[in-house]
Amino acid sequence: MAIHTFELRNEYIALCDLIKNLGISHSGGAAKLMVAEGLVEVDGVLESRKTAKIRPGMVVKVLGEEIHVVASDA
Repeated sequence: MAIHTFELRNEYIALCDLIKNLGISHSGGAAKLMVAEGLVEVDGVLESRKTAKIRPGMVVKVLGEEIHVVASDA
């Protein structure tokens, strides 16, 4: 499993945008489809909301990728 750290510059990021921004999906539509198909977990729970607010401290898992979201120092 590949582990990524994503530095969040705002209060939150939409789940589908996070997946797209890391290049796990090639588009926002593909990211939304991954969520709809039940391929995404947030903090160990299956997430079905495409625009769920992902905040620092949360862990997202999708297609063998693990994303740790941290607050940016900037």
